[in-house]
Amino acid sequence: MQELNCNQVMTLMTFFIEGKLSNKLMTSVEYHLSICADCRQKYMKLKKILDNFSEIKNKVDSDCEKIDEKYYDNPQYKVFKENLSAYIDNELSDEENIRIKKIAIANPLARKDLENIYAFKQLLQSSFSRTKNTMKNDFVKKTLNKLSLKEEIDNNDSQFYKIITLLAGIMAFLVIGVINMLNF
Repeated sequence: MQELNCNQVMTLMTFFIEGKLSNKLMTSVEYHLSICADCRQKYMKLKKILDNFSEIKNKVDSDCEKIDEKYYDNPQYKVFKENLSAYIDNELSDEENIRIKKIAIANPLARKDLENIYAFKQLLQSSFSRTKNTMKNDFVKKTLNKLSLKEEIDNNDSQFYKIITLLAGIMAFLVIGVINMLNF
């Protein structure tokens, strides 16, 4: 098992919570959390925040479904939802675009969905533009690369020792053979 330091664990924390680490790294993070009170406390806080966020999101989604049930059951809204992604990506014909626009005008839920998607798209684009030039180092990637490099070094070390042992055995065999030849 690979021992991790606090910085490495904090870097890997969101991947750990989402279950997106290898089994070896998951075990290493779990071990570190079991022995480090500070990291365990940070993990518990982050987990609590994410759980609260999920509860709030589920409640809001549930409330919206109750309020807007008549709009959800509308067959036009179902057509709108099925074509929304294609509409946003400008993949629809002119006729289909007009149809989606009409649905968005007539259905407040569809209009709200469209506004939210455009706002989200704009937020993503502005976020990407701001961070693209400033983030030259991806620390998560760096940490994962360091960890995999350390594993490679460990593997190379064990292979190195195997080769040295093999060479020492061959040398010993040769020395013994030469000594036996000289004694005859």
